[in-house]
Amino acid sequence: MQEPEILEVPEFKPQQSSKTKSILREILETLVLTAVIFFIVNSVTGRFKIFGQSMENTFQSGQYIIVNRLAYRLGKPQRGDVVVFVPPGYPESTFAERLIGLPGETDYIKRIIGIPGDTIRTEGSQLLVNGQVIAEPYIRDPMNSAYDGREWSLGPNQYFALGDNRNASKDSRDPSVGPVDGNSIVGKVWVVYWPVSDWQLVVHYRYP
Repeated sequence: MQEPEILEVPEFKPQQSSKTKSILREILETLVLTAVIFFIVNSVTGRFKIFGQSMENTFQSGQYIIVNRLAYRLGKPQRGDVVVFVPPGYPESTFAERLIGLPGETDYIKRIIGIPGDTIRTEGSQLLVNGQVIAEPYIRDPMNSAYDGREWSLGPNQYFALGDNRNASKDSRDPSVGPVDGNSIVGKVWVVYWPVSDWQLVVHYRYP
């Protein structure tokens, strides 16, 4: 009598299910990595929208900038640096505001003119730092005489910050702002990124 033929039944392998799981895992890993990178980038930088005319012609109202929030953890602000700071009486912008660059006056963008220990004086349209007139090729117009004859002596961790458009800027000359506390400086302006046609790395002027 002939023995019955034994048939081998191939093992069922859910290939489609495994492939789907693999794709889902890759998507999840990509999303997690993107979120981590996104968090890190937005922890060390801030995005702001220029609002107003106080920094013309260096910046224009409506431009978006990126600020390096770590710049002054590795060093100190220098004369000529363009910075963003929180003025007295205002809360620092929130994470969401920094992320999308909401317009408003929560944060100010100005140029550092004086550093701790400096004496700043105005004489007519001239600005003197420690008794020396400084050349300022970036200002839009000569400064008017509204603050003529005023003098400020900067203490420890105090900075004197002015707008490049001196005659349309609320800055350290104004008693409601005054010298800027170093702890209120958000960071150093790094780049203009929008509109694309205005893209540029920001030049921080150095005085001779």
